Amino acid sequence: MNILVFDIETVPDVEAGRRLYRLDLPDLDVARVMALKRREESGQDFLRHYLHKVVAISVLLRRGDECRIWSIGDESSSEADLIRRFFDGIDKFSPTLVSWNGGGFDLPVLHYRALLHKIPGARYWETGEDDPAFRFNNYLSRYHARHTDVMDVLAGYQARAVAPLDQIASFLGFPGKQGHGGAEVWERFCQGELAGIRAYCETDVINTYLVYLRLEQMRGHLSLVEHEHEEERLKAVLRESGQPYLHAFLAAWEGGNP
Repeated sequence: MNILVFDIETVPDVEAGRRLYRLDLPDLDVARVMALKRREESGQDFLRHYLHKVVAISVLLRRGDECRIWSIGDESSSEADLIRRFFDGIDKFSPTLVSWNGGGFDLPVLHYRALLHKIPGARYWETGEDDPAFRFNNYLSRYHARHTDVMDVLAGYQARAVAPLDQIASFLGFPGKQGHGGAEVWERFCQGELAGIRAYCETDVINTYLVYLRLEQMRGHLSLVEHEHEEERLKAVLRESGQPYLHAFLAAWEGGNP
């Protein structure tokens, strides 16, 4: 296995909002105007992808005997640093990327934000020109496995069949969302709770990985015994993490009925 499960958390890019709408207002008011403009345009206030500023990227790396969970950088890291480290990891390991709605949200956001910060990612953008192995299996093509969007695969690539990660994780007996939802990230960010946002993002990564393992077992890529071993390995990682929020996730998992 050489798997990198990832998730991002974002807030409104209020600096871009000031430039676009020629505003001279505090951050909270700029964000309100951005949401209002979007609502007038589309009937809903979910901002266009390029106006989402990345404040956390969390990952789970499963490689050889290694299984690690962490949030990239630290609380003082800039958006550019977070994104640069993410693409550097792809350059280094060429992992299979695993996400939940990564094709519809996380990766397009990262594309636009990398464009803004002039961040290269040659391995990620490879489609076979320099490495023939990427011609028929790359990160960019929707139906290729080098990026597995678990939500998309389970929905058969049908928009009307997609489901939220929290509901599918809970449906399968896993803990689901821990603490709060993505809609609360901006409020918590304004309150200086970046540590909590990073912790929440990590638990989303774990939920995604657990659903992915179930998918791999269903597809015949893992036997039932191998699947059980992978879950037990993950439980050991959570148990030995020393992080209260990961211990809480484990307690919720072991108290459920997977």
